[in-house]
Amino acid sequence: MATWFVTGSSRGMGAEIARAALAEGNNVVVGVRNPERVPDDLKNSDKVFAVALDVTDNDSIPQAVEAAVGRFGGIDVLVNNAGRGLLGALEEISDSEARSLFDLNVFGLINVTRAVLPVMRKQGSGKLVHIGSRSGFEGEPGVSMYSASKFAVAGVSEALSVEMAPFGIQSMVVEPGVFRTDFLDASSLSVAADRIADYDNTPAHVTLDWINQANHAQLGDPVKGAALIVEVASTEKLPTHLYLGRDTVERLEVKYQKVQEDLAPWREKSAATAHDDAA
Repeated sequence: MATWFVTGSSRGMGAEIARAALAEGNNVVVGVRNPERVPDDLKNSDKVFAVALDVTDNDSIPQAVEAAVGRFGGIDVLVNNAGRGLLGALEEISDSEARSLFDLNVFGLINVTRAVLPVMRKQGSGKLVHIGSRSGFEGEPGVSMYSASKFAVAGVSEALSVEMAPFGIQSMVVEPGVFRTDFLDASSLSVAADRIADYDNTPAHVTLDWINQANHAQLGDPVKGAALIVEVASTEKLPTHLYLGRDTVERLEVKYQKVQEDLAPWREKSAATAHDDAA
């Protein structure tokens, strides 16, 4: 039995991860902005502890972590799930919209992780599971800022996987494709306030049209996805990346091919930029 701490767990993938961890007999701390919104099936278990947590509020983070440790004695698995999306061509997105997104998706994740790491270092063990995105290895039109935030999550996680190894702490970024949650609802996804007509019928705005068609018809099953996350996170050694979903696997193959296409014609000249006296 382990103690899981899941942020953004009142609904969607976060709630499913909490359910899957609970089903495996674990203690689960559900971090939610409003504990009254915890689903009833999670509320009714003595292995579930709800804490008020807004990951953009630095004052609430240490209080939530302290309460979790006070209840269960430690934190074995941290799942940084809280986040949201932002649609729009880069030119359409305001500075305040971009910074608000990064405050949640990136700095919220960093600050929660920073608060949990002393607990894990003291234990000499722990697992960090960061929910990234398929958009975190492939920038896509119409979601440039969201992609940027998830590229950042992947970079943080990769660095932590090496940085924390001496303390017995592992780090993994999960990169899901499109899963059938309410992520595409207005409650989780915002659109740039200023729309520029010149982008109509271009890839940036085609993405907006796709979102409307895809909502609640996405390919991935969040129950199956959450179960796999819990299965992988329960193994002895985490992979650095967990690529989650059929569409993610397909786009990863495209990414690999594109990397090779970009590298091949310039490989020798790129390597030749070293000093002549370099060994």
